Amino acid sequence: MKKVFLPFLFIILLPLTYSCGTLRYTLNQNDAADAIRQLLSMGARDNNVSGAFSKETILATLFPEPVHKVLNTLNTLGLTSEIDRFTTTLSSAAEKTATASIPIFENSIRNMKFSDAIHIIKSGGTAATDYLRVSSGDTLRSSIRPIMLSALEEYKLNEQWNNIVKPAKAIAGNKLNLDLGTLMAGAVSEAMFRKIAEREVQVRKDASARTTSLLKKVFSGNYY
Repeated sequence: MKKVFLPFLFIILLPLTYSCGTLRYTLNQNDAADAIRQLLSMGARDNNVSGAFSKETILATLFPEPVHKVLNTLNTLGLTSEIDRFTTTLSSAAEKTATASIPIFENSIRNMKFSDAIHIIKSGGTAATDYLRVSSGDTLRSSIRPIMLSALEEYKLNEQWNNIVKPAKAIAGNKLNLDLGTLMAGAVSEAMFRKIAEREVQVRKDASARTTSLLKKVFSGNYY
């Protein structure tokens, strides 16, 4: 009876053992790196920065805090309507630049090198986005700048900028950075990083946001 019972028990338990084993796998460096690239690329492609460049955001980007507060509230300079027109147009130029910069982000993501992708996966939060920002942020800002300059030219913003800067310089002195293209390229890249970070958090927390088999496997948490 014992000889008959043991094989029978083995037959019953084998499917259960196999089923449990398929729920977990050994996370490896290649899967982790490819999943990070998929995640970040998805965030870049789905990037919608509409509304990210409000008047207050732009003034905070372009001027030191004391200056942008003055420019945002002071009417005696006679620039209120000009600042409003300038920031509204610059917002449109920045959004157009962000859209045109998506291929630059995707190319940088495809070429990312990792020393420990598994650590990034296990760190949670926005670890993947933070890694992209640190490893490629300067390069991305430099690559975005020519696109931003073209948008400034298209929207004829340089003349408006020069008109605003003249009285602002009296307030800021030598603290004012006059390179509008560089400042706004930085603003565009940071806005895109924020959107990518939002997507990363979504993929980590929400299983329905994992739209590929690799994302489902790597971000399920069912690994050794």
